[in-house]
Formats: sequence, structure tokens, C-alpha cells
Amino acid sequence: MDRAQKEKLVEELGQIFESSGVVVVARYEGLTVAEMQVLRAQMGEAGGSVRVAKNKLAKIALEGKPCASIADFLTGMTVLAYSEDPVAAAKVADAYAKGNDKFQILGGAMGGTALDVAGVKAVAQMPSREELIASIVGCIGAPAANIAGAIGAPASNIASILSSIEEKAAA
Repeated sequence: MDRAQKEKLVEELGQIFESSGVVVVARYEGLTVAEMQVLRAQMGEAGGSVRVAKNKLAKIALEGKPCASIADFLTGMTVLAYSEDPVAAAKVADAYAKGNDKFQILGGAMGGTALDVAGVKAVAQMPSREELIASIVGCIGAPAANIAGAIGAPASNIASILSSIEEKAAA
């Protein structure tokens, strides 16, 4: 890899570190190519990505970034899992680590907050962005349905009262 390619890679990694909601660093020593492809597929389905990069280049890319604290985790064979959704990459990495002993989570970062292994697991337990949006919409929709029912009910009562008055007047 020549200098221009390294500079381009550092720039790409810098963009990843700036724009990602969460970055998880894990050790992947011993994973087969097929196992890594499974991880990439699962991460892609969740809206995240997996990136293997030289630790030295990743550390250079981390300089001055909010998540610079994860540089300490970049030793040995490491992989970066990241997503814009602040929960997706952590969920997939945690689930994958439970099913594969060769994949070990070392830590990560959520914005400027450093996460240890327990922190990544805690983030993985949080509801995803889509789940939160669905629950908020449910909370907003329920009162609206109640209001519509309350508004509709008196109108029918008023109509029946008016028809009763009309019948009495006609008689």
C-alpha cells in the first residue's frame, strides 16, 4: 500500500469515526472468512458495517476525533463495527460474540463517550432507533384515537337529542 492509499484510508476511517453513532472494537483472531462474511451480512442487515484496518492507520485517523479514546483497544487483530444508529452495531456485535468465542468485544465509543465491554453490552440492550420511533408513534397515536372517539360520541348524542326534540315538536 503506497502513501496515497494510506492517506485515503485514514481519511475514510476519520469519516467513519466522525459520522458513526457507535463504534465497537473487537478481536477477531481465528475467525474464518465465512464467519467474517456472516458477521458482515448481519451488520449490513442492521444498517451497520464492519471494517478491518491497520491499527496504526486507525490510530492516526482517531486523532482529534470525539471517540479518540478507543485507540487503546487497537492492539492485535481488531475489527471495527460501526453504524449511524447508536445501537445497531452494538446489538449485532454482542449477539455475534455470544455465538462465536473467537469474536471478543474489547470496547467502543458512542460519540465522545468511551465504552468498555460492559458499556457495549449495555448499549446493545437499549431499544434501537426504529423501536423507539414505533413506541413514540404508538404513544402519540393512542391519545389521538381517544380524542377522536370523545369528539365523535357527543355528536351522536346531540343528533339523538335533536331527533327526540323534533319528534316531540311534531306531535
